[in-house]
Amino acid sequence: MAKEHWATQGDDRRAQVLRARTLNRVLSHYRLEAQAWGAGTLVLRDRKGGTAVVDDLTALWVQAERFVGDRLDPLDPALLDTLSS
Repeated sequence: MAKEHWATQGDDRRAQVLRARTLNRVLSHYRLEAQAWGAGTLVLRDRKGGTAVVDDLTALWVQAERFVGDRLDPLDPALLDTLSS
């Protein structure tokens, strides 16, 4: 059994909803979206119809970079502007 990622620990529904909302705010900057699918599994989608099933946030980030075709910088000033508005 895979070890639970530190950022997804806990089964509190409110925390899960808040994590998903924050994750999708970040991903929307790159024209991506994630949805929960099963226990800890996520489905990542791009706006061109691409879909990937990932097991954790690390795998999600790697797949997001594949969809975008470039490295994603969490400290990108444009992303930070998007998140602060």
